[in-house]
Amino acid sequence: MSVSVAHAVAILGMFFISTTFSVGDEIANAMPASVLMAIRFGGAVILFVPFIMWRYGLKWPGLSGLWRYGVLSFFSGVFFWTMFEGLKTTDSLNAGAISTIVPGCTGIYGALLMRERLGRYRWAAMVIGLAGALWVIFRGDPERLFALELSEGDAIFFGGCASMGLYAALIPKLHRGEPVAVMSFWFLLLTTLGFLALSNTELGQIDWAMVKSSVWGGLAWIVFGPTLLTFFMIQATSIAIGSTRVQAYSYLIPAFVLFIDWVSGRDLPSAMTIPGIAIVLLATLVIQRGIIGEGSVRR
Repeated sequence: MSVSVAHAVAILGMFFISTTFSVGDEIANAMPASVLMAIRFGGAVILFVPFIMWRYGLKWPGLSGLWRYGVLSFFSGVFFWTMFEGLKTTDSLNAGAISTIVPGCTGIYGALLMRERLGRYRWAAMVIGLAGALWVIFRGDPERLFALELSEGDAIFFGGCASMGLYAALIPKLHRGEPVAVMSFWFLLLTTLGFLALSNTELGQIDWAMVKSSVWGGLAWIVFGPTLLTFFMIQATSIAIGSTRVQAYSYLIPAFVLFIDWVSGRDLPSAMTIPGIAIVLLATLVIQRGIIGEGSVRR
């Protein structure tokens, strides 16, 4: 994969991830968040099994592998649960903006756990990205910012993003040389089992016959696109151009969410939101420029 193609695929992958917020906003109230996530990850496991069996074979990872995958599934599971729980009381644009703090959280955790050197460009991007996210959340109103007028959903998802940052930082620390696909399969499986345990009695209380086809359609897309297909896209592009450059494109998510909401005919936010999105986009340029300047581009 050429560098230019890798950049294009990475951007497309972030677009797919962005659809989770708009689609999730539509279906979040259809079922408990734990049930939605059990279906999401369970569907991904079913689709992933044939590839794993064909490429690597299905081998028991042992207790040493299970605890590592279990730790990762817990922290990522917190993120996905808070996303859908939060979308019940916040909107897709706010959630997309809040998600841009994940690279910053990952960088901070990486510096603490892995002694990674962030560099001035990543620090700058983290500050810029956070400023843009806060602008979007508080609609550019300083009074709302100083009063910390967060919705319950915003507060819930902030905690989830902090958890996701720790998940991303722990991956290199808990990786023991196994193929990434194998590690991801067991992580998906344990996440599914965790959400099944969390949902327990709620599964039996749902009138499955009354679930709308639009909900099933939304779940099907989330399983295939943002969960399964994006995994391969992010993996391939990270090898081609490096994970930092790929993750830098996550700052595009608020702009993508705004575009998706506009195309789908949903109400658009006030004009005061636009500068915040522009600020978040600037964070992407800062990181990309910083990697070039520091000579860290993988070719």
